[in-house]
Amino acid sequence: MFHKEGYKIIFITFVIVVGAALIADSFIGINWLRTIVLLALIVFLVLILQFFRNPKRNTVLNDNQVLSPVDGKVVVIEEVYEKEYFKEKRLQVSVFMSPINVHVTRYPIGGHVIFSKYHPGKYLVAWHPKASEENERTTVVVENQTYGKVLYRQIAGALAKRIVNYAQLNDKAVQGTDSGFIKFGSRVDLFLPLDTKINVEINQKVRGGETVIAELKK
Repeated sequence: MFHKEGYKIIFITFVIVVGAALIADSFIGINWLRTIVLLALIVFLVLILQFFRNPKRNTVLNDNQVLSPVDGKVVVIEEVYEKEYFKEKRLQVSVFMSPINVHVTRYPIGGHVIFSKYHPGKYLVAWHPKASEENERTTVVVENQTYGKVLYRQIAGALAKRIVNYAQLNDKAVQGTDSGFIKFGSRVDLFLPLDTKINVEINQKVRGGETVIAELKK
C-alpha cells in the first residue's frame, strides 16, 4: 500500500524507468553494461516505492499515552524551552527519519487540533541543532482532556523539499491516523509536559502509530 502523496512521483518514476530500460536494451550492445544499467533502474524504482509505502499499523488507542508520530530513531530526549506555543519548559523527544524509513506522520494522541502553523525556512540537515527553528517546518498542537496538550513539529531535512500537513485548526485528531507526510529525509519533534514518563531511549528505533513514546505517570 502506498501513500497518496507518492502516486504522482511513483507514476513518473515508473514511466522514466521503463523508458530508460527500453533505450538501454536497444542501444547498449555490451551485455554486462546493459545488465548493470537495468539493475540500477530497478533498484531506483524499488527505493521510490519503499519511500512512499504506507503500511497499516496496529494502533491501540489510549488517551494516557503518546505514540510515536513517525518511524525512525530517537535522537533527542531533553528538557528545553518551547518558545513558539507553550512559551515554557517542555520535554523534547525527537525522532530522525532516514530516506528508507516510512515518512507518514501520524497523530501522537487523539483529541482536537488547537494550533497548526506552517513556517518556510532553510534545509539544514535534520539533526542540526538549529533545524527545529530555522528549517521549513510545521507546528501542530493536539489536546485531549486526559493527557492535555502535545505539540509535534515536522521538520524538513537537507533532502526534504516539501512538508505536507493535513492537521487543520479544530480538526478531530484520531490517534495513529495520518496527519501529514514529509518527502525525503527529515525529523519530527515532540514537546511534552515535564511530568511525563518517557518510555524510550536515545538511539531506540520506533514505529509510528505503535511505539509508546510517553505516558502519564501513575
